[in-house]
Amino acid sequence: MEIINAIGRRKAAVARVYVSEGNGRIMINRRDLSDYFPSPILQFVVKQPLSTLNVAEQYDVKVNLFGGGFKGQSEAARLAITRALVKINPESKPVLKAEGFVTRDPRAVERKKPGRPKARKRFQFSKR
Repeated sequence: MEIINAIGRRKAAVARVYVSEGNGRIMINRRDLSDYFPSPILQFVVKQPLSTLNVAEQYDVKVNLFGGGFKGQSEAARLAITRALVKINPESKPVLKAEGFVTRDPRAVERKKPGRPKARKRFQFSKR
């Protein structure tokens, strides 16, 4: 099997994923998954598509992550892994779609407006 690549985005994070046949190793930016994401919750988020399809031990995953914070990065990696798995086996798409992994979350930070301290916050109003 050749290497399948896919891309996933979430907030400001971008994940490029390369999936190949292997024994279940997940490398993120040349570091092991448990080193890059010490939190077990974020590790679980990254592994969700693999464990949903019960193929966690069949593929090696290499991820290049940049931008954003750890939450956005983990969800970007999840989307990219999902897209790669759908490329490998299109029949798995309905199962992953039912779990909500196929849909890209479009929410991002709203831009700051001129004349205001933040996007929606206003300076304190003074009557006199």
